Amino acid sequence: MSALAIIAIVVGALIVLAVVVAALRSAQQRREFGQVQTEAQRDDAVHHREQAQEQRTEAAIAEERAKRAEVEAQLNEERAERREQEV
Repeated sequence: MSALAIIAIVVGALIVLAVVVAALRSAQQRREFGQVQTEAQRDDAVHHREQAQEQRTEAAIAEERAKRAEVEAQLNEERAERREQEV
């Protein structure tokens, strides 16, 4: 074999090795990116659940306030009727 052929084989092998390494790095980066995306989506889901729970709590508080306001309105109405009957 001539020296030129040996050099060509070595250069070809190095090129193949470089392509394989690049492909492995690319696959690893895609995998890491996918993991980061998955974690971000999970965090986002947790955030939305927390917001939903906060809104439910606020709604329950508002409902309780509305009930109290209704009771107070009824009491005031009863007081008004009593006052009218006293007159």
